[in-house]
Amino acid sequence: MSFSNLGLSEKVLAAVAATGYTNPTPIQEQAIPHVLARKDVLGIAQTGTGKTAAFVLPMLTILEKGRARARMPRTLILEPTRELAAQVKENFDRYGAGQKLNVALLIGGVSFGDQDAKLTRGVDVLIATPGRLLDHTERGGLLLTGVELLVIDEADRMLDMGFIPDIERICKLVPFTRQTLFFTATMPPEIRRITEAFLHNPQKVEVSKPATTAVTVTQSQVPAGREAHEKRELLRRLLREAKDLKNAIIFCNRKREVAIVHKSLQKHGFSVGALHGDMDQPARMAALDQFRKGELPLLVASDVAARGLDIPEVSHVFNFDVPHHADDYVHRIGRTGRAGRTGTAISIVTPLDQKSMVAIEKLIGQSIPRAEGDYEVHATSAESDRPREERGRERSRGGRGKPQRGGRDRERSHEPRGEARHQAEARPAGERPVREARPQREARPSSEGRHGSRQQANNSHVPSIGRPEPRRQREVDTEPGDHSHLPAFLLRPVRSPAGA
Repeated sequence: MSFSNLGLSEKVLAAVAATGYTNPTPIQEQAIPHVLARKDVLGIAQTGTGKTAAFVLPMLTILEKGRARARMPRTLILEPTRELAAQVKENFDRYGAGQKLNVALLIGGVSFGDQDAKLTRGVDVLIATPGRLLDHTERGGLLLTGVELLVIDEADRMLDMGFIPDIERICKLVPFTRQTLFFTATMPPEIRRITEAFLHNPQKVEVSKPATTAVTVTQSQVPAGREAHEKRELLRRLLREAKDLKNAIIFCNRKREVAIVHKSLQKHGFSVGALHGDMDQPARMAALDQFRKGELPLLVASDVAARGLDIPEVSHVFNFDVPHHADDYVHRIGRTGRAGRTGTAISIVTPLDQKSMVAIEKLIGQSIPRAEGDYEVHATSAESDRPREERGRERSRGGRGKPQRGGRDRERSHEPRGEARHQAEARPAGERPVREARPQREARPSSEGRHGSRQQANNSHVPSIGRPEPRRQREVDTEPGDHSHLPAFLLRPVRSPAGA
């Protein structure tokens, strides 16, 4: 079947032909006719199957008739992240080039003034993240009473990010008679309950089983030690030995870990960028743009890059951290093997990740084989990657004497100095140096004074060198009836009470 059989307008068909696409994907083929028939749609498909075009193309056809009014958008698309929202806007710019449609993007990191000016001129398509959208409605600069079509994209990610209350508020602000499109890659029970509240007699379009991975992706797992520096050493080895590696996304669970891995790879000569939620919007877009253009072959990212980003030619995905939620694994490896291409997904698995791997294999319905080869990382080879201060702290925590001095001082302390250096050079190989015996310390003389005799008597059993013996092992050498060893306050006479 071709796009011409789906009921799209001539302008949209011309735009699709200009991009080089001839045949729709299964999700597009099944969803587009239902959207044009103005029915609610529940679309379930794995990532990389063209879900975005499945609602963008019919929306462009619907919007050819009518005109937007100021501060009252005609259609609303909700996305969980700024990157996804910007990507959807790029699709409208590409396929709607021959139409005079006003498309506005409401995301964080951009000034309210510029966004408010666009809303004032009237918007046909409003693409927004839930938080920034509610900010504009609360300020009174946006009315949702004119929305005819509502799209909730990456719905399962919305739930994971805690946007349920925001989505419920937004759905109460749009008309009840709206058309709603619900697109997701996985279908957990929570999503099923939400769809019953948001959708009215939806047409279910399912082109793959929920939480399945693309058959074009070769998956494997590599065992690693518990220490983070061992994982970083293993990651560098996997990157150097990877076959046909064109570019790769390296996923970490935490933003802090993204920064550490990014800095480590840079230190070892890799060309790499970083992407996580704490970066400002220009930096995030610049990192994505450089990765798309091939200027940066490696991108270390948090799960902000795991959902829906359309970078079709990613050859490898590395899970530096195994995701805590099994659904996130499906989305992460969905960044590779897109549009029928082959891809490779490798997960670095520590002993602590075994429980998560069992959950992932249960979700996707298949076992993930171990990679071939000896990937054991020795501590000596990985030690060079660890910061000196970190190594010093670990030695001090191990209880082996005083903490090692960090930086140059610690390294310099291992080198012989002065005459000792010349003696070391002149010494035959294999001969151990002879240490001179240290002179023993003399015992301190006891202080003279009022209690001198008593103190001397008390310390007569203590050796002259070393620490005193424990109190429980001491014996006081005194004659019977001799109370000189007692403190003075115990020798005071006790007065009996009057009348006793």
